[in-house]
Formats: sequence, C-alpha cells, structure tokens
Amino acid sequence: MKITLLALAAFTFVSASVGYAQTPPLPSDEISPARPIPAGKAPHMQVKLVKDTPEEKVYVVVFLKGDEVLSGLTDFALKYKVGDAHFTGIGAVSSATTAWLDLEHKMYHPTVTKEQVEVLSLIGDIASYNGKPVVHLHAILGRKDGSTVGGHVWEMDVNPTVEVFITANATQLHKRADPESGIKLIDPAR
Repeated sequence: MKITLLALAAFTFVSASVGYAQTPPLPSDEISPARPIPAGKAPHMQVKLVKDTPEEKVYVVVFLKGDEVLSGLTDFALKYKVGDAHFTGIGAVSSATTAWLDLEHKMYHPTVTKEQVEVLSLIGDIASYNGKPVVHLHAILGRKDGSTVGGHVWEMDVNPTVEVFITANATQLHKRADPESGIKLIDPAR
C-alpha cells in the first residue's frame, strides 16, 4: 500500500512537471467564426443532379485536384439556391485546416495538415443566414500511419478528388446567431 501511494505521488509530480496534468496552452493563431469563405476556389468542380422530386434534389459534386472544398460547396449552394441540405463525402486531399471550437473564447483553434491524407468522413449541412447559404462542414482525415485528425473544416485542398453527395430539401432552414458560442446555429422554429 505504501509503495502504491509513493508511486502514485511520484507519477503525479512528474506528470505535473512535464505538463500532463495541466491544460495545454492554446495556439496563438485563431479563426473567427465570422471569417468569410472565399469564392471561386474550386474551378474544376463538377455537379450532376441525380434525383429530382418535389420534396428533394440529390446532387453529386465532384472536386478535382486544385479545388478547395469549402469554397466550392459555398459556390454550389449559391448557384443552385440551396438553403437546406445535408451531405456526406469521401476522397483525398493534399492539405487541410480543421479546427476545434473554444467556447470560452468564441474562437476556432486550427490544426493544419500539410500532407497527403484520405478523407475518411466528410459530413455537413447547409442552411441560410441573412438570406445566404452557410456551409457547416466537418471531416476526419486519415494519415499514412493510420492516425487521424479532424474537426470543423476551414480549408481542404483536393488531390486527386473529393466526391460529395448532397441532398437538398424543398423546405428552407435558417440559422440564428448564438451569442454564447459565437457561431450560427440552425433555428428549427423559423
């Protein structure tokens, strides 16, 4: 019992001295939730309508090498007047910026990936805010060693392709500003 307590005390001391018991410092670079999404950064993007009913339309959106996914999805939503949709996708990218939301500071902290990775999961939605579509996009990326990185997507540079299936609904969804988090949330009451 004495040895176990002594070992636990030693581990706690060592852990605290090397920073394991403390919260890691926040990165100095931050991304504002209000950061604008640049237009026109997916010049090779191709779109095909694969289902068209009064209730919904289903599109396949294919991105090619050199396209940026978030910009392209935003351009797609504007061009096709999509104000309520959900989507999934897969593919591969040569670099990406994902992030986690720091609620206390109302800012995103980026994780920059500068290597070829597989897009293991791409998921998101589209809803309108102040009359314009807002794309909310998350991804899990697989590295060559089998480890993963992911989060809220700010940038994804395609190489060689990303394929996204989008289901657009006839009923518009709207977002509202959430002062507690600093982000825009879907408002089902509207």
